[in-house]
Amino acid sequence: MTTVRDAAFRALRQLGGTTLFANPGSTEIGLLTDLSEDFEFVLALHEGSVVGMATGYALAAGHPAVVILHTTAGLGNAVGALATARENGAPLVVVVGQQDRRHLASNPFLSGHGLDRLAGDYPVWTMQPTLPRDVPGAIARAWWEADQGRGPALVIVPMDDWDVEMDDDPIRLVTPQLLRATEVPAAAVAELAKLLAEAESPVVVAGAGNNDRRGWEALRTLVERLDCPVWQEAFGAQAGFAQDHPQFAGHLPAGRAALRTALASHDFVLAVGAPVFRQYPYEPGALLNPGVGVAVVTRELAEAALSPVDLAIVAEPATVCLDIVDLLPERPARTSAEPTPAVAPPVDVRPAGRLDPEDVFTALAARLDPDTILVEESPSSRSRLQNLVPAREPLGFLSAAMGGLGFGLPAAIGARMARPDRPVVAVLGDGSSIYAIQALWSAAQYRVGVLIVVLANGRYAIMDQLARSYGNETGQPGRAPWPAFPQIDLAEVAEGFGCPARTVNTPGELAEVLDDIVPALRSGQAPMLLNVAVS
Repeated sequence: MTTVRDAAFRALRQLGGTTLFANPGSTEIGLLTDLSEDFEFVLALHEGSVVGMATGYALAAGHPAVVILHTTAGLGNAVGALATARENGAPLVVVVGQQDRRHLASNPFLSGHGLDRLAGDYPVWTMQPTLPRDVPGAIARAWWEADQGRGPALVIVPMDDWDVEMDDDPIRLVTPQLLRATEVPAAAVAELAKLLAEAESPVVVAGAGNNDRRGWEALRTLVERLDCPVWQEAFGAQAGFAQDHPQFAGHLPAGRAALRTALASHDFVLAVGAPVFRQYPYEPGALLNPGVGVAVVTRELAEAALSPVDLAIVAEPATVCLDIVDLLPERPARTSAEPTPAVAPPVDVRPAGRLDPEDVFTALAARLDPDTILVEESPSSRSRLQNLVPAREPLGFLSAAMGGLGFGLPAAIGARMARPDRPVVAVLGDGSSIYAIQALWSAAQYRVGVLIVVLANGRYAIMDQLARSYGNETGQPGRAPWPAFPQIDLAEVAEGFGCPARTVNTPGELAEVLDDIVPALRSGQAPMLLNVAVS
């Protein structure tokens, strides 16, 4: 005989889920005490950081990460991060502890009420096993559901289940990769190829759903055959195309008027791994000028259903792109001018004066290796970062698809844990970093060599900008009621969590520090936070 706990761990071993991200409580003691040495336990000091680290890990590793949360308190604290994981398409197996099932009916201390509903619609799948012996199979299925649904799958387990004895029969595990469709209906591909061939001036919009090596190569082949420009979707959480390619045109604006202007010279738009079109804030008017045809290729059914298009194909983008290439005729070379690529050449910072965000981004662009994973959470300067530091490799850019803060710092740590072969740099606003600042302890404890660059202006700059833009009835800029927070010294905070830190105040200091740190990022075994004072 074996226990439910033994069978659950055997299933996770078979699946490859041997890294456990957690902030456990008493309901998880029976699961985690005397953990086998072939499992790695990763502690974070808040559940938002637990899920954020697991999200970065899953996205970088390309397979589900395992999260363990403590009943209502743990799951409740993690809901925002779980929502971000869902929007980012990060597969997570989330085991949620529950009180002993033998007295749940009497509402004991620390019992969770409605745990299957607490995260709302954000989990892709949720199960409360009816019997203890169903737990290992539920965890195995959660792996499949998370992988297929690209989001968090929850299994709620009462604490007494782990010690229950069960049959030794091995769990039959489903292999998700075998269930993914690899063929696309020929008629749909032929129709899309015909629309592209008949267009006089097609354009492609690449998005976060085309974020792997095969997708990048397939889309490059397609756009070079079409000889057309490629834009990155607005608010894309990952880059869908090489942003140093000569046909890369830049990042689409999110407002309708500017979007119409950007795509005005084109008669057909193909969105690959991107919705049509993500907007913020609301503007009246049409998305595109009259007469422009639109198609979308995405693996996400909901993304296709929400997009106002002439044709939608739900399939792996790489497969569709390569199938289209086989049907397209050669196009004559373009004679009209196309948008100038938005990527600026890397030059070094000026030697003196006060730093601004462009100085920091220019310095990074001049030093970072092409395969660096850049994690962004600096809303007020994101567009400038993207223009100056292009994504040159898949996973070269990563941000929160949901838009909420608290993702960047733990996600960068998780990404580096999954991919120790690639440098990882997080660029964060100081306000953003505070949301998950306790993740620095995990980076220091587990010797995760990530560079955290904090743009410290002592305020929520993006909120100040939005408040000013609203104005008032007198025509004056709007006034924000919230105070600044210049008293917070994030270098000191980092050191309090055991993370090495340095403060940078001038361009010369920045260049000197980066010249010292960046060359060692690939082999680094300890985190470093740079608290960069910017205007």
